[in-house]
Amino acid sequence: MVSRTQLRLLAVGATTALGLAALSWQKHEKRGRGLLFSPSEGTMVDAARTLNRGAGLLATSVALDSALEHYRGDFLNRAMYTPLAASTLSLLASGQGQQDPDAFASKVRDPIYVLTGLTGLVGAGFHLYNVTKRPGGMSWSNLFYAAPLGAPAALVLSGLLGYYSERLRNASGDAVPRVFGLPAGKSVALMAAAGLLGTTAEAGLLHFRGSFQNPAMYLPVTAPPLAAALLTTSALTSPRRRRLRWASRLVLRFTAFMGFAGAGFHALGIARNNGGWRNWRQNLQAGPPLPAPPSFTGLALAGLAAHSLLDEEKELAQYRWWK
Repeated sequence: MVSRTQLRLLAVGATTALGLAALSWQKHEKRGRGLLFSPSEGTMVDAARTLNRGAGLLATSVALDSALEHYRGDFLNRAMYTPLAASTLSLLASGQGQQDPDAFASKVRDPIYVLTGLTGLVGAGFHLYNVTKRPGGMSWSNLFYAAPLGAPAALVLSGLLGYYSERLRNASGDAVPRVFGLPAGKSVALMAAAGLLGTTAEAGLLHFRGSFQNPAMYLPVTAPPLAAALLTTSALTSPRRRRLRWASRLVLRFTAFMGFAGAGFHALGIARNNGGWRNWRQNLQAGPPLPAPPSFTGLALAGLAAHSLLDEEKELAQYRWWK
């Protein structure tokens, strides 16, 4: 049995370790390349490949989580197999995209990502119906124990990150790369920030249900919103605010490491259930959900990709005399 004091020490130690890891990563980042009058095709493709990695992480999280949750529900509705198929396709597309150096959208990956996002939207509708059809409707009890509303959103985000990656590839030859009418860096930054906030809401709901019994449960409801706020501010304010961008990248890196550490904390939570890992067949289904935390890592990677694009746009502005 783990005492309350031990949990506090574990939370402090984990936070310190994550901070040091993020600082080390930040210290060894490589930036700058001597720009001309147009964006670097390499930077655009590198950002696209980072988004592919983020989409793949989200797809992996959804595939494993939905497999566990829908298995627990005995796959009563045949539609419960759909997110498994869609997330697997997204994972395969992301793996292929991460290896693809081409600066144009794939005719195979693009429709897969669109299908993945649409599957997530339909799944959100199914989960909302599952919550509202129960006695009490949108009550705390139903939000806690009915189909999780935030789970299909991760599938939407996987499709969205992948779709953005293909748009970046298509825009890599433009003088002023844009995605959905916005400069590429700003567009990706706002999308990543929105995803971080949505995922935080889901984590906050489930950790509130668990009464925040482990102090480390406060990490996913504090670091990601801070990362989202700093990323949004970086995208919408002057590019000369270097300290702001430095802090934003640091918190995003902290969040990326936190996603993997969260899986470890969830493994500890499973071990604390009755029977621990010896009773893994039951406790894996009882939770906490082991595959869920790496969703934060995928979105943090998207935020870091946005920063590489924002830096590119900032340096390009020094060489342009046209708007």
